[in-house]
Amino acid sequence: MRIEFPNSAREDFHWDAPALRIGSAPDNDLILAAHQAGTHHLKILLDRRGWVLQVLPQGNRVYVNARPVREKALLRAGDILSVGDCRMLLRSDEEPAHSAPVTVPAEGRCTVALRAVAGPLSGRVLSLQDKLELGPLGRIPLELPQGEAASMSVLWRDGQLWLEAGQQSARYPLRVNGTPVERATLRPGDQIGLGMHRFVVDAPGLEPEPEIVLPPPEPEHLPEEDAGPRGEVWWLIATAAVLALGIAVALLVRF
Repeated sequence: MRIEFPNSAREDFHWDAPALRIGSAPDNDLILAAHQAGTHHLKILLDRRGWVLQVLPQGNRVYVNARPVREKALLRAGDILSVGDCRMLLRSDEEPAHSAPVTVPAEGRCTVALRAVAGPLSGRVLSLQDKLELGPLGRIPLELPQGEAASMSVLWRDGQLWLEAGQQSARYPLRVNGTPVERATLRPGDQIGLGMHRFVVDAPGLEPEPEIVLPPPEPEHLPEEDAGPRGEVWWLIATAAVLALGIAVALLVRF
């Protein structure tokens, strides 16, 4: 993970450990000013789900994409994390230009859409079809602060999903997983950011199906093996035979 501090002279922070502690105390991994964060404000853990934000008891005023987080939240590359007046942009270590593109057959494109997860369009799912234009000239307007204007297009080209910048804003660059881009291929789960807008590429038809692994067959065994060890079974048979012989002898002597 790479953390960028927008509109700040602070250098980027690189982190590759499974846990990141953030706060104002000197024993934190990432140290913020005392007026910005508590001594031990929050931590970010890496597990099978991805990056997980956990707010510590001394933490308050933690926001992800302008939404308050009280206890835990899942994070994506491209999210904006706000602690006090400190804003941190989470970026992936892999540049979009270096990622392997995904080729989609024509019959699978109907499952691809953009899901707005932050900003004025949050909660909407935008169907893609052949091309989707967002911005002043597109069918979906994009509001930006300070009267800024920008546009972008998502389209299919040679079976691959592409993102292209149209009208650009110097203050609010177009980003994929936190990295500024002008043109990039998209993959399932990528996050597109423009100002306060966040869109996640939803493509259930492109996700690899889980491999079904059957458990190994249980070895066959005889019913008497469930009763106990083999020696115990033969001992019971011998005892029953002796008792039957004794009963037979007793009856013979009596008569």
